[in-house]
Amino acid sequence: MSRTQIIAFANNKGGSGKTTSCSNIGCALSMMGKKVLIIDGDMQLNLTLSFFNEEKSLEYASNGKNIYTAIREERDLSDFVVPTDYEGLDIVPSTSLMSAIEFDLFPKWQREFILRKCLEPIKARGYYDYILIDSPPTLGGWVMNIMCASDFVVIPVEASPWGLFGLANMFEFINKVREISPRLSVMGIMVTKADERKTYFKETLKTLRESEDVRVFEGYIKVDSAIEWSQDNSKPVVAFKKYSRSALEYKKLAKEIVEYANR
Repeated sequence: MSRTQIIAFANNKGGSGKTTSCSNIGCALSMMGKKVLIIDGDMQLNLTLSFFNEEKSLEYASNGKNIYTAIREERDLSDFVVPTDYEGLDIVPSTSLMSAIEFDLFPKWQREFILRKCLEPIKARGYYDYILIDSPPTLGGWVMNIMCASDFVVIPVEASPWGLFGLANMFEFINKVREISPRLSVMGIMVTKADERKTYFKETLKTLRESEDVRVFEGYIKVDSAIEWSQDNSKPVVAFKKYSRSALEYKKLAKEIVEYANR
């Protein structure tokens, strides 16, 4: 029986590339022969929309086959898993009702560990090699839930003048999570939306790599219109345009994640 590794993609800053990275790395891992479950933890449904058209995504959002129902009712997450079009890759969809998740979590006993409890039956079976969780751009009780359920956190950071804004708050939050969930560790910062022609990209990368106790992934994702086209077609770029620059970059990052997780 394999050990299932749970990886959260989180950043309190919006537009950092969390969802795009989660969907593409999940798909890339499945292409490597790994069994992968991805969980859409954001009320915007963008991860769900990365694999299904709007009609299908809204169907899952309205029929209870989603993460909100599972967490609110504290049920085995296995009942909410649906297959994608890609072999070895499943998803737990989201819903706009996730906007109320903080309110629903508040009165629950050991509320920081509800997601961990819902994931326990899946993890115990050991079917999946990896479970990837897409987080909303906040630092509230739900993101704490996600991190308490995870072994690792990957922090996508946009290579822009504002990309590093709030990163200190992110690490402060992670340290607080580790007080109640010591198993969580930072896998690394993943630089996204990089334009190698721009000075601020070089400055961002230099600042991050010179920081103490901050691991930065060797690979990074450059700006690529193929990503937007793939999103418009509800497909990860690694499947939509397999040999595009960004697809190859995400595949490289997926290998880097496997190497780090299996150290």
